[in-house]
Amino acid sequence: MVTGNDSQVLELAQVDARMLGLVGGKAAGLGELIGAGFRVPDGFCLTTRAHATGEIPEREVLDAYRRLGGGAVAVRSSATAEDLADASFAGQQDTFLNVSGEQELLSAIRRCWDSLHSERAVAYREANEIGTDVLMAVVVQRMVDAKTAGVLFTANPLTGTRSEMVVDAAPGLGDVVVDGSVIADHYVLDGTPQRTDGCLDAAQLDALRDAGSRVQESFGAPQDIEWAIDQDGQLWLLQSRAITTLFPLPPQTGELRAYFEMGHMQGMLRPFTPAGMSAMTHGAKLWMDSAGLSGGAFGDAMGIVPVGDRLFMDFSSMLRNKRFRSRLPQMMEVYGPRNVEIVQRLLTDPRFAPTTSRLPFPVAPLLKKSLTVVPKAKWELLRTLVDPDATRERAFRATEQLKHQARAPEFANSEQRLRFAEEVQRGFMTATEVIWPLFFGILLGQMPKSLLKGVATTAELDTVLGGLPHNVTTEMDLALWRLTAALDEDARELLRSTPAEELTERYRAGELPDLGVDDFLARYGHRAPAEVDVGVPRWSEDPTQIFATIAGYLRISDPEQAPDRRFEQSAARAEAMIDELFERARRKRPVRAHLARFCMRRSRKLTGLRELGKFAWLYSLQAVREQLLAIGEDLSGRGLLARPGDVMFLELDEIRAAVRGSDQRELAAERKSRYDREVRRRVVPIAVLSDGTDLEATAPATPAADGAMTGVGASPGKVTGPARVVHDPANARIEPGEILVATTTDPGWTPLFMTAAGLVTETGSPMAHGPTVAREYGIPAVICVRHATTDITTGQVITVDAASGTVTPR
Repeated sequence: MVTGNDSQVLELAQVDARMLGLVGGKAAGLGELIGAGFRVPDGFCLTTRAHATGEIPEREVLDAYRRLGGGAVAVRSSATAEDLADASFAGQQDTFLNVSGEQELLSAIRRCWDSLHSERAVAYREANEIGTDVLMAVVVQRMVDAKTAGVLFTANPLTGTRSEMVVDAAPGLGDVVVDGSVIADHYVLDGTPQRTDGCLDAAQLDALRDAGSRVQESFGAPQDIEWAIDQDGQLWLLQSRAITTLFPLPPQTGELRAYFEMGHMQGMLRPFTPAGMSAMTHGAKLWMDSAGLSGGAFGDAMGIVPVGDRLFMDFSSMLRNKRFRSRLPQMMEVYGPRNVEIVQRLLTDPRFAPTTSRLPFPVAPLLKKSLTVVPKAKWELLRTLVDPDATRERAFRATEQLKHQARAPEFANSEQRLRFAEEVQRGFMTATEVIWPLFFGILLGQMPKSLLKGVATTAELDTVLGGLPHNVTTEMDLALWRLTAALDEDARELLRSTPAEELTERYRAGELPDLGVDDFLARYGHRAPAEVDVGVPRWSEDPTQIFATIAGYLRISDPEQAPDRRFEQSAARAEAMIDELFERARRKRPVRAHLARFCMRRSRKLTGLRELGKFAWLYSLQAVREQLLAIGEDLSGRGLLARPGDVMFLELDEIRAAVRGSDQRELAAERKSRYDREVRRRVVPIAVLSDGTDLEATAPATPAADGAMTGVGASPGKVTGPARVVHDPANARIEPGEILVATTTDPGWTPLFMTAAGLVTETGSPMAHGPTVAREYGIPAVICVRHATTDITTGQVITVDAASGTVTPR
C-alpha cells in the first residue's frame, strides 16, 4: 500500500477530520472514532484522488482488500459534502453490503461513484445549495456478523430534547432500520425503565447510552450513530455524523427555561443577521430604559433571546411567578392559539411550579414613570376620542420628523458612524405622538368584541375592520397598483416580457424609461421582506420584488379583481356591517349599541395606524443599515473584513472592536456560514425549552376531521383555488385566483396579496401584519396551519374557510 502524499488508498486508522477533502465526511468520522478508541470494523478508504481521475487503482484496492482477509465487506460512499454538520446526505449516495470477491468489490466502488450523480443526490445538493465540485471517496470495511443492529441518536431528533437518546433496533443488519423496510423496536433513553419485549436488553441499552455519550463528547455535538452488536455481544460503531436537523440550543443558564418565538409577529421567521439581532436588542434596551422597566423579569431587552438566530423571548420568570402565571394564557392570545396551548401545558408542568410572588418589574422606577405617563395617557385618550382626525395628523407629522432625524450628517470616521447607528433608534422609542394613536386605535378596534358579545360574530367584527383607511402598508400596495395602472402599453410589454432581475440591472444602470418606480421608492424604498433586520437589503437597494409584483398586477384582467376595487368593496362592507350590527344590538342593548357604534366609527379612523409604528421605526433601521455598510467599506479597506457586507455578520460590540483595529474576518466568515445554514431551515419551533425540547412536538396529536388542516381564521371568507407555496417573496408571482401559502408574512409580502385569492400561513396572530392587511383587502385567511408549506403543494386546489379555521386540500 502506498502511504505517501500520492496515496489513493488509506487505512481508516490513518484518517482524521483534517483530511475531509481527501477522504470525505464518512471516512473522516470513522477515523475520528478509531482515534478516540471506539470499536470500529477494520477497513480502508479509496480517496478522492482516484475519483478525480475516474480510474480505480485496482492494485492498491485489491492489496488492501486482501490485507483485510477478503470475504464480505461493506462498501460505502464518503463524499466531501457528506456527513457534515449541516448536511448529512443520509441515503443520498449508495451503500453496498455483503460484497464478496475482488471483481464484486471493484464493481461496488464504481457504483458508489455513479451514485454521486443520481437524481436524488443532485436534487439534495441543489436543495442544500451545495456546489457541483463534490468528490467521492469510498469506505470499505469488514462486515460485522450482526445479531442486532440499528441507529442511535444522542438527542431526540423528533422533539429536540438533548437529555434523551433514541434507539431504533432490529435483528440482523441495520440497513433495514435505516431504509425503513421493517418496524424497528423503538427506545427512548430518558432515565425511565425501558420496554422488555424488544430485541435489546437493559445491559445493551446501557452500553449504547454510554457509547453515545462518549461519542457526543468526542465530536462536540449530538450524533446520529449506526451500530451493530455481533454474535458474541460486542458493540461495533459503523458510522457517526452530526444530527443536522436539530434546532440550536438556547443559551444555557443552569436552570430549565422556556422560550417563545416572537419573530412571527413581525413576519420574521428567517434568521436575523448578527447585526440585525444586535440592533433589535439594542433598540429594545432603549425602549425598556425609557419605560423604566429595565432590570425586571424581562431583563434589559424585553426578554429577547436569540435562539437559532431567531427572535425568542424568555417567559420563564413569568411562568414561575405566583401573581402573573395565571394571566399568561390570556397574554399569549395575541401571539396565536398554539402559544396559548403550550403555556397552558407549562402551567401544569411541575418544573415550572411557582417559586416567587415578587412583581416582575422594578417597582420604584415604574411608579416614578407612571406619575407622568398615566396623566399623559388620559389626556391623549381624551383628545383622541374627541378629534381622531387631528390625532392622526399629529402621528403622521411625527413620523415625518422621525424620517428627518434618521438622515445622517457627514461623518469623519467610522467611530462617529457607529455612535449615530447606536443612537438613531432612540427617537422612535420615545415617539409618543406615534405610539399613543396606534395603541388607542387597536384598543378601539377590540372594544366591540365585549360590547357586542352574543350579538356579533368574530367574522362580522373582522368585517368591520376591512378596508381601513390611513394604513401606510395598504396605501403602499395601492400606490404600486396605481403605478401599474398608469403604465402605457410599451411599458407594460417591457415589464411583462423581461425577467425582474434584468429589470433591476437596467434600472440601476439608468437604462429604463420613467415608469414611476423612482417616486414609489422615494416613499417606500426603506421597506422590504424581513425589514426589521438591518442586514437585509431594502427595496431602494434591490427593487427586484417590485418589478416582479408589477408583472403580476399586469395579469389581472377582471376589473372586479383590481386591488383598488377590492379595497373599496371591503370598505363598503365594513360600513354596512356597522349599521347592521348597530340595528341588531339596539333592540336588545341600546346603550351598548351606541357605544359600540362610536367605537367602530372611531376605530375606522384610527386602527389603520397600527402599521404606522413599524413604518416610522424602519427609517431609523434603514439609517443603521446605511451607516454599518459604510463602516464595512472602511473595515474591508483596512483588511479587517474580507468584504464590506460582512459587517452584517458582526454584533455592534464586535463592529466597535473592528473599528478600533480588531481583525474580524474569521468571525464574520464563521457567522455567515451559520447564517446561510439557518436560512435553509424550513421549520422553526414556536416554543423551546433550554434543553432543546420543541414544546409543540410533545403535544398530543389532534387530527383534523375529513382531511382538513386546522388553523385559525384571521380574515373572514371562504375561497377555493390553486395553492401557490412561496418561501421567498423576492421573485414570486401570484396569479389571480391563487391562494398564497407561506410560513409567515410581513408588510414586505403584502404586494402579493393584491392578486391572491386567499392566504394560508404556518404561524401568526390575528393581530399580526399579514392577517391585518388580508382583512383590509377582503382576502380570506387562515393562519397557524402547521406544516402548511410542506403538506400543500403548488397547484393543489385547496379551500380556505376562515369561519371554521380550516384548509381542506382537494
